[in-house]
Amino acid sequence: MSSLLTGSDLVHEREVVWLEDLDCLDYVRQALDKTKRRNTRPPYERDGRMVGYALLGEGAVPDPDSGLYRRRVFFLLPHDRDSLPGGLYREGAPGEAVDPRTVAPREPGAKTPRSQHAPLAAAPTP
Repeated sequence: MSSLLTGSDLVHEREVVWLEDLDCLDYVRQALDKTKRRNTRPPYERDGRMVGYALLGEGAVPDPDSGLYRRRVFFLLPHDRDSLPGGLYREGAPGEAVDPRTVAPREPGAKTPRSQHAPLAAAPTP
């Protein structure tokens, strides 16, 4: 799922748990995953690493068809800027990326100049 999550996708979030220091991350990818539990660390089955996840409140109910909860997971892939600063995302960011400093429970997060790593204006010459 993209960064275009809405508040209605996140209505049952009660807490966001970060596994890494956000000062070192310009952006994180976010997705809604289906998990068996609403309030423990979810399994992670992607390349890269999980850097955070949401805990759901008591009012969250599982999907009636699958019995699974939809929870937000934050992650980075091996080719993201934190691992390859000169790589594909030296400027710009993936579509599902947001600045982790803008994330809060029930808040989808936003793209910022930091997350997009916009090119800096040329420094004035002396």
